Amino acid sequence: MENLGLGFELIIVLVAAVAGGILAHRLKLPVLLGYLIAGILVSPHGLGLVQDTDAIENLASLGVILLLFTLGLEFSLDELRRIGRVAVLGGIAQILLTAAAGFILGKVLGWPTPEAIFFGFLISLSSTLIVLKLLLERGELDTIHGRVMTGILLMQDLSLVPLMIILPTLGKSGSEIGPALLDAGAKAAGFVVVMAGLGLFLLPKILDKVAQARSRELFLITVVSLSLAAAITAQFFGVSAAVGAFIAGLLIGRSIFARQALADIVPFRDAFGALFFVSLGTLADLSFITNNPGLVIGVVVFIMVVKFIICGGVPFAFGYNARTAIFTGFGLTQIGEFSFVLAGVGVAAGILRDSTYALTLGAAITTMVLTPFALSLANFSYRQLERFPLGQRLISFRASTDEKRAIQPLSGHAVICGGGRSAESLIKVLGRRNLSHLIIDLDPQVITRFRKMGIPCIYGDASNPDILDRASLEKAKLLICTFPSFLDVELTVKNARNINPKLDIVARVERDRDADSLRNIGVNELVKPEFESSLEITRHCLHRYGLSATEIQYLLNSLRQGTMS
Repeated sequence: MENLGLGFELIIVLVAAVAGGILAHRLKLPVLLGYLIAGILVSPHGLGLVQDTDAIENLASLGVILLLFTLGLEFSLDELRRIGRVAVLGGIAQILLTAAAGFILGKVLGWPTPEAIFFGFLISLSSTLIVLKLLLERGELDTIHGRVMTGILLMQDLSLVPLMIILPTLGKSGSEIGPALLDAGAKAAGFVVVMAGLGLFLLPKILDKVAQARSRELFLITVVSLSLAAAITAQFFGVSAAVGAFIAGLLIGRSIFARQALADIVPFRDAFGALFFVSLGTLADLSFITNNPGLVIGVVVFIMVVKFIICGGVPFAFGYNARTAIFTGFGLTQIGEFSFVLAGVGVAAGILRDSTYALTLGAAITTMVLTPFALSLANFSYRQLERFPLGQRLISFRASTDEKRAIQPLSGHAVICGGGRSAESLIKVLGRRNLSHLIIDLDPQVITRFRKMGIPCIYGDASNPDILDRASLEKAKLLICTFPSFLDVELTVKNARNINPKLDIVARVERDRDADSLRNIGVNELVKPEFESSLEITRHCLHRYGLSATEIQYLLNSLRQGTMS
């Protein structure tokens, strides 16, 4: 009967996860919020449909192991290098500064020092899942602020592993913390050495043998077994099972089998991950949140304000302008999903009390729900900042003072807004034909690279009228907008039209629904990257069927003009 009871409660948890996920999707909220809220509703503190939370939590621990394993598989040092110092140094600074602010709040609330420190690091992490999903939906993943946020989030995710090793030692007495840290460090180092040896010599051979069998089922079972084996091995060394899974993922991630391993294990990760987030909800004390609404609201406001200031201040300190800082600040104001993993470690170590856990969970859910609204405020806030003299000085603070002297007077030139991959081919061709042009970009690395090539550049926000004036737009022949963000293109075009009504404008557009809006404000030519790539694929296919170049071009023109039935 006990097994039947557990099976029944597991069914309730899974059904609740489905219902919560569907509801969150319809409300255009992150799905994991639906899982958390579903867990709260079926918990002993909610409707009481689930009582054996320990058994559910044990099953959900598989979700943590698989989450950390796939994090290791996906982790990219190349991505960190591409974004540069703001990801590594800026990410570390953001974590430490936010943790310090959280520690101060904890002490103000009268918490013990270890608990206050732990809470500070809990709130220092933001949600990779939510932020990347929102950036993707808004078409801003490849923008400057999108790349900066991605870099900081990667650094936060990487910090989870040392935090899971170091923070549990806070539960020791003052004289024991030093030896405990040394012991934890030695055990972790020993585990890493063992795993590195296995990863370099044994894992590739195992995966190679299994891959030769050409069986996806066997490959999947092997990958899952390796992640669980690494988790169990880690526990022998006194290291968290989740950390062991991460190291295993990191090692396999450097092999040729990484992509297939990730593709196969993701469905299992998502299923057990859903179980994990629902189980977190079942641990929440809803009565604490309802009995202390003022405390929860106060903590939420504190977290969002502090994280906005710190997460926005970091890129600004590393040379990015006010716009990037504002978008990054608003985008990273929430508490992340891996904070829940860390919180579980704190509860198990006896450092976090149930009340602190409930407060953290309530604040996390609230900040996650508010993230889409916070990010939507970023552009509005930046535009409001432009209206005030102090804001204008802040916006122009990062612009180089010698740009006006560096750029010779131009006429009949092309102004390229955005010097990313979309513009590189154009820049090469214009340079080859000696056609005058200049680049406006917000990324300091892009500006530095093109200046070394002798190409005139302006560092700044192309949607700002002052920046466009500096580019001699009233004398320009052509404006090209390569931004992936519709809002950036729209504002740039509007301001450009005010300066030069006769200007010829070419712009990139990602979504069909945005095309009409851009035509209405004066864009002469729209380029849809996905549509253009589909035409090229069609061209190559028709060529292989033996159609003439003239006939192929006629068919492509029909597709482009929408006249093909």
